[in-house]
Amino acid sequence: MIQPWQKLQRQHTGNFRIFDLFTDTSRSPATGRDHTFFVLSTPDWVNVIPLTPQNEVVMVRQFRHGIEAMTLEIPGGMVDREDGDAAAAAHRELLEETGYQGERYTHIGTVASNPAILDNHTHTYLAHQAHCVAPQQLDGTEEITIELIPLTEIPEMIRSGRITHALVVAAFYHLENYLR
Repeated sequence: MIQPWQKLQRQHTGNFRIFDLFTDTSRSPATGRDHTFFVLSTPDWVNVIPLTPQNEVVMVRQFRHGIEAMTLEIPGGMVDREDGDAAAAAHRELLEETGYQGERYTHIGTVASNPAILDNHTHTYLAHQAHCVAPQQLDGTEEITIELIPLTEIPEMIRSGRITHALVVAAFYHLENYLR
């Protein structure tokens, strides 16, 4: 049976505003050998699936520097200290990025964002009866356009590669389970 590894040492390697880098030395329970691992420590994230009364998903298109391409996603972002919890962050991120708010919010799932190198989780919320209440409130590095996509088109957009963000795909899987 596989056993957890024993962490022998953790060294704070650097702070990079949105994450801290740690260098961990851990011992394999199977071989007894020590190995070095790098862990990015970052706050939890939220994703919001805003569903309008017309059954459209309020989506955002933006440039992503990691892959140097435009992506179609759902609103989301980091859970800030000021938020207090993921639910409050979901309300804030949806309003900031789109100007929309939901009449009510339901937590529909949580995933480990990338457990190989990240120590956080992504929480997905469904914003019911989303409607526009204000202009976008983007920060200095955000350039986002809003697109309303019929919910029925989402599965084909994922299959065809028009939606590629792994955490967005996971969010729609949570929605599919919720709606069953």
